[in-house]
Amino acid sequence: MSEHKIETVRVHLVTVPTRTVHSHGSGDVGAIRSVLLELVTDTGLTGWGEASPWPVFTGTVEANAAAMHGYFAPYLRGRDPVQVEVLMNAVEKILVGHHEAKAALECALLDLTGQICGLSIAELVGGRHREAIPLSFSVANPDFGKDLEDIAAMWADGVRLFKLKTGFAGHSFDLMRLEKLRAVYGDEIDLRIDYNQGLPAFDAIRHVRDLEPFRPTFVEQPVKRHEREALAAITRSVDVPIMADESVFDPKEALLGAQMRLSDVFSLKIMKSAGIRRALEVAAIARAAGIEVYGGCMFETSIAHAAGAQLMAAVPDLRLGCEFYMSTYYAADDIAQDPFPVKGGLVHVPKGPGLGVRPDAEKLARYRSDLLI
Repeated sequence: MSEHKIETVRVHLVTVPTRTVHSHGSGDVGAIRSVLLELVTDTGLTGWGEASPWPVFTGTVEANAAAMHGYFAPYLRGRDPVQVEVLMNAVEKILVGHHEAKAALECALLDLTGQICGLSIAELVGGRHREAIPLSFSVANPDFGKDLEDIAAMWADGVRLFKLKTGFAGHSFDLMRLEKLRAVYGDEIDLRIDYNQGLPAFDAIRHVRDLEPFRPTFVEQPVKRHEREALAAITRSVDVPIMADESVFDPKEALLGAQMRLSDVFSLKIMKSAGIRRALEVAAIARAAGIEVYGGCMFETSIAHAAGAQLMAAVPDLRLGCEFYMSTYYAADDIAQDPFPVKGGLVHVPKGPGLGVRPDAEKLARYRSDLLI
């Protein structure tokens, strides 16, 4: 037990503008809408976490804000923040679902615990296996000419991993972009594909086979979340590695995915798994089954990005990089006090105790919305 008690719980719904619209097989996104959770102790420490849902994928900001405000806050006041598993286990019994809100709570608790102990979150959950992670950018602008300009600028910054969002403008458009990028950047560019569930299962294998001449590192979630048998069939039928994202949320689904040999790669996301520690369990199941993992994200500010970087630092084997690019290359502004540490095509894991990133009070006030609860 520690001498610290949670005294104040604050919930901030924020909307951060973006530089452009990003299109996906499951819809368009033109802003970052998140919920920030602030926990303040009676000793003056503050812990932060972020819930970053996507309505077509995991949930809504309104539902997650309501979960924090109406269900978490009454329970948390007066509790010891270092009892992370005790508190998270209690929250599981208080409220079903709402994985993103639970991820935000766990992060805020770990942030406080890290400050109390003088350790980073990665060190709290197992250790720092790496200090930097290769960064992947998602190519998703319907205006491919603008994407080419952005890719050239990021190439100059050292970014070499690019994931094309596909399935929103036709198969010929997808093939054209792949052909163009291979022609311009040759074998130096590491290309990945993400359909975001955008292909009909009945002809998905044909579409994926058409991509193989362009040598993508993986093809992500070609079919809908529940079409797991179809996803497993695609994995068995094509040469390019297949990654499961929407089809694998938490450890139970990871176990099912491993048993079915659903895919060759799992996308790790804190928001899907309800926190860093559960995401590490997904990674452990994947490792035992010989399945790779990748550092995925939602539409996030630097707060969630920092949590994701702490997670990826703690994963023993991470060969495919991460996509924590939002605050650097997609958002029109960031909400953190300091720029998220991206340099030379790498995400540098934040240093210092706890999360290692803090919101800027002025920016938080600027982008905060009224809670719809």
